[in-house]
Amino acid sequence: MTTKAEALKQWAALEPGADPLAVMAPIPYKASGSKYGTDSIRIGGSSAFIDAVLSNLKPILDGENHATRLTLSRAEVKPTEINGERRSFQNAAPGAEVVYIALNMRGDEGAMVSGMLDRNLDGATDRFAKRNRYAR
Repeated sequence: MTTKAEALKQWAALEPGADPLAVMAPIPYKASGSKYGTDSIRIGGSSAFIDAVLSNLKPILDGENHATRLTLSRAEVKPTEINGERRSFQNAAPGAEVVYIALNMRGDEGAMVSGMLDRNLDGATDRFAKRNRYAR
């Protein structure tokens, strides 16, 4: 396990402006089971905070293309029941939201239909193929 000090040092040494999509491994088509540990993102907090983080992740938008698709959900944080216990998340920001983002491979049929019907994704497909080491 990495210590906080080690993690902060590693983070500080990173070159700014790295493209996360270039190294984001897509989840295989029709994968089942847990997706924990996949190249994915969870952001929580106020909508202003989430928007500020997302504004720095715009290269990931090219993951929505003919070969891959983005799983994206954005929802308000609401009290919920977990294992019979009501959780209210009292430390959450007012109006808090959570966003989940993952990259998934399209199946052959989905890729073909996307290629025929979603011409607006052509540019994203080309950009993705040029920079992502996992592109088909």
